Amino acid sequence: MADITYAPLTADNFNVFSLDKFIRRQHVRQCWRRVDGALVLRPVEYIEDWTLEERRSTAAEVLAAVRDGGAAFGAFSGGEAAGFAALAGARLGSRGQYADLALFYVSEPFRGQGIGGRLFRMACAAARELGAEKLYISAHSAAEVMAAYWALGCVEAEEPDPRHAVEEPCDVQLEKRLKRP
Repeated sequence: MADITYAPLTADNFNVFSLDKFIRRQHVRQCWRRVDGALVLRPVEYIEDWTLEERRSTAAEVLAAVRDGGAAFGAFSGGEAAGFAALAGARLGSRGQYADLALFYVSEPFRGQGIGGRLFRMACAAARELGAEKLYISAHSAAEVMAAYWALGCVEAEEPDPRHAVEEPCDVQLEKRLKRP
């Protein structure tokens, strides 16, 4: 396993070029879809990847989340981003009970090494510090992505966010209850 360091992301250690070598590539073969109210695993095959422009746009979104009162964390190997998680500054839910996990990715060569789990726990801790009761996730419906979220203790959201549901209709709306320290 590569030597990984973790740090909160700020404008001092992260910029729009920080994801230039990040590999978003994911070969999706099965996705969860809602059929008659139930989640059903269906064959859906495609490859998802980011262009350089998309990587830079995503890096700008990370910086905007921090600037707007959220928080972000990165995992680094040899100075390159191996993974990142970002909480949006705005809260979701009828009582503002959700912190929004707006971005959460691990670069392809680093998947399966526990990096995502550690970043997720960092995001949960930050969400608690921001006063949230739950973490909200509009999750990619790919089988392996959903398996990872379920392993992290996520469940279907009690109060799906309408904006997320409309913007990403194939996503599964999840939440993670945050334990108080």
